[in-house]
Parts: sequence; C-alpha cells; structure tokens
Amino acid sequence: MTDFHRLLRDRSAASAAEFALVLPLLIVFLLGIIDAGRFMWEYNEAEKATQMGARYAVVADPAATGLSTYSFSISGGVPQGTAVPTSSFDYAVCNDSDCDTCAGSFCGNIGYSNSAFRNIVDRMKLMYPPIGYNNVQVEYRNVGLGFAGDPEGPDVSALVTVSLTGLTFQPITCFVFDCNITMPDFRAGLTLEDASGSVSN
Repeated sequence: MTDFHRLLRDRSAASAAEFALVLPLLIVFLLGIIDAGRFMWEYNEAEKATQMGARYAVVADPAATGLSTYSFSISGGVPQGTAVPTSSFDYAVCNDSDCDTCAGSFCGNIGYSNSAFRNIVDRMKLMYPPIGYNNVQVEYRNVGLGFAGDPEGPDVSALVTVSLTGLTFQPITCFVFDCNITMPDFRAGLTLEDASGSVSN
C-alpha cells in the first residue's frame, strides 16, 4: 500500500500535464495574433492598391473610350464653354469585359478599351498581386467639372472611382479547415486629369 500512496502523492509530472492542456490554447492565441497582423497588412496593401489604381486611371487612357476625345460642343450640341449637363453624360461604369452601365445621350459614343482597363489593374497588382481583373470596377461620373469644347483635355473632368471587391483572406488557422474571410470593399476616387497615355507619376 505504501507504493500506491506514494504514486498518488507524486507531483513530478504535473507541470508537463498542465502544459499539455494549455499548449493548444497558446498555439491558437499565437496564430491569432499572427493572423491579425497579416490581415492588417493585406488590408493596407489592398487599400493602397486601390488608391494607386485611381491615380493611374485619371492620367492614363480611360477604359471608357471616347470620353477623352469627344467634343460635346461640336458633336453634342452643348454650348462651348459651359459645363456638360448630366443629360448628355452622367456616368459610365467599366469592368473587365465592357462599359455596359452608362447614363446620358453620349453613351452611344462610348466604347471599351480592354488594354486601358488592364493597365489600371496591372498597376494595382504591383502593390497587391492577388487582385484579379474581375475584382476591379472603374466608374467615370460627371460632377460638373470641365467645359464643352475644352481644347486642352477632355470636356468632362469626371470623378474617376476605382472599386476593389470580392477579395478574400485566409488565416493560418483556417488552412486545415479551408475557410476564408471576405475582405471589405475598397474605393478611391480622383478627378480626371489629362486622360491620355500609359504613364502615371
């Protein structure tokens, strides 16, 4: 009986047993801290990529072709020197296949440049490579800036908004369970500048 009592009172492996109970929680906690840091890093990269896409979109050829070359005074009947009304051009939205969403009588003159759209997305991918062409949308909206017959640039100085949607983040803790977290949508907008060429500063 003395050996049995000695075994019951033996505490030499208690710390090892306690450590074995706490270890899984500690690992999950550490991986959670790493995942939180990774999420914030990727969130920041995606946000900066959206801003970079907007900056590129306002100084390079627009995906909505015709917007930078169409004369609303000569071809659209808008008095020269006046702001282009939204009835002539309100907005155009371009994605990875076309600019099918448009409002205003000018819409029949809008085409789609796949290369210009891809140039915008490729510039964004330099900052955040997981971006796909289907994750990006570019909107050109008339906000009353510019004037018909402008000899120096586009008649409409549209507000160009680049949207980034549909991105996911996979935490380390989800590699085993194959789960993803949907990232929020990102948007950045600037006023259209020269809208010509393929170089941005």
